[in-house]
Amino acid sequence: MIKYIGIDPGKTGAIAILYGNELLDYTTMMVGGKDLDLRAIARWLILNTEKSEVVACIESVHAMPGQGVTSMFTFGFVTGAIHGILATLEIPYHLVTPQAWKKEILAGTAKDKQSAIDHALRAYPGVNLLATPKSHVPHSGLADSICISEFCSRNY
Repeated sequence: MIKYIGIDPGKTGAIAILYGNELLDYTTMMVGGKDLDLRAIARWLILNTEKSEVVACIESVHAMPGQGVTSMFTFGFVTGAIHGILATLEIPYHLVTPQAWKKEILAGTAKDKQSAIDHALRAYPGVNLLATPKSHVPHSGLADSICISEFCSRNY
């Protein structure tokens, strides 16, 4: 059976892995200090995909008018680093637009952050969308990555 990885890129993003209909594992992006811990992300992916057939989907996003130059540079760097990690680990991946995965996974809903959170909680009972034990609000990046992994499993 194939493991399907869904990635919501960015420092506040997340990664989720589906195996069949089971949500195998998920995590927020690992940050060390102010930056992503790329080694930790690579180790997490290796641990969770070892000796498995794997395919990944990365949310394909772009700069939006009004976003700061520094934040967009950082976002681009993080996204590129994720592509590099997947390429190094020889994990095939596809880029998927937010519109594409939301149209399919969140069909019949508002297609906003809350809809992704609601879907993840409904489709995967017991999932914990809190980023840390002190969190009170579900992490939308976790929900998005879970939805993206589901999209990946349906299409690839």
